[in-house]
Amino acid sequence: MTLQQTRTITRTAFFLLFLLAPVFNIFRFDLTLGNFIIFGQAWTLNISDILAGDSLDAAVRIFTRVLLPFFVFVAITGILIWKYGRIYCGWLCPHFSVVEMFNELMLKQLNRVTVWEKANAPSKGVMPKIIVALPSILMAFVWAFGLLGYLLPPKVLFYDLIHLQLGFGASVFLVAATVVFSFDFIFTRHVFCKYGCALGLFQSLIWMANNKALVIKFDRQRAKICRDCSMSTLGKSGSQKPCDAACPMRLPTRNMKRAKFTCTQCGECVSACSQVQKVKMNKQPSLLHWVSGEQAIEVDRPAGSLESFNERNNEKNSERNSESKLNASQKISIKEIK
Repeated sequence: MTLQQTRTITRTAFFLLFLLAPVFNIFRFDLTLGNFIIFGQAWTLNISDILAGDSLDAAVRIFTRVLLPFFVFVAITGILIWKYGRIYCGWLCPHFSVVEMFNELMLKQLNRVTVWEKANAPSKGVMPKIIVALPSILMAFVWAFGLLGYLLPPKVLFYDLIHLQLGFGASVFLVAATVVFSFDFIFTRHVFCKYGCALGLFQSLIWMANNKALVIKFDRQRAKICRDCSMSTLGKSGSQKPCDAACPMRLPTRNMKRAKFTCTQCGECVSACSQVQKVKMNKQPSLLHWVSGEQAIEVDRPAGSLESFNERNNEKNSERNSESKLNASQKISIKEIK
């Protein structure tokens, strides 16, 4: 099983959990009851009972039912983010799953991943736009209805929706949320993930604070292999490098860590480079790979450091030398022909 197949399984499973958690009372907040439902049980502080009891009992209940679960969740989540960055976004997040799904659909129909990029080739007629828009609106409605199920009893919602008996508040929520998500799925998607998602920004800030955290590293010792690589290597149109074209967040995948601030650890760039090496270089290992610890510090090097300057200088000199050798060999072959 490949890396991306594994990721597809985890994303699909979590997306189904996101939609079905309210239906099976795994987790939701019931506005009609005024408390959370967790694994079929009402989760409440029983404020009236607390006020009626002594202060010690009240403190114990608040600590065990609120503070302790909160701190445990924050600690575990913080450790995972500190070590692995935005791994939730790339491997579980339901929104990012939709982002990647419509990236592929738009690329197939409109020859570009987003409306903000130049198309590799013009699309034919209005039908490709309709094929992109209709699923986007449908998915937006599914999302809106799924979120509403976290606030109101899902079974009652299904019944009211089928019989067109939704209340005013629920109807307004569905319409407004569908419009907002439709705009998101058609026009913004990864732009929201990069600049609008507070959870994603929070993860990125923690990840950036750890210079030994998991990060994608570019093998600069073999950088000259990458020079002639383009989408045409895989028989596709476009001037981008396959690794950059594969990135759902549209990041410079071979750059330093700061340039990949919003990396979701999806590994699409690694898979794309592996595919190129398999086709072009007789199954050589990918030039992009995950590293952590001391190796990750090299990716997080200061932009203006002497080491980074020398490294870039050596790369340029290496490329110039290889070009001059190639030109010299071409001149010699031309003379021999003459």
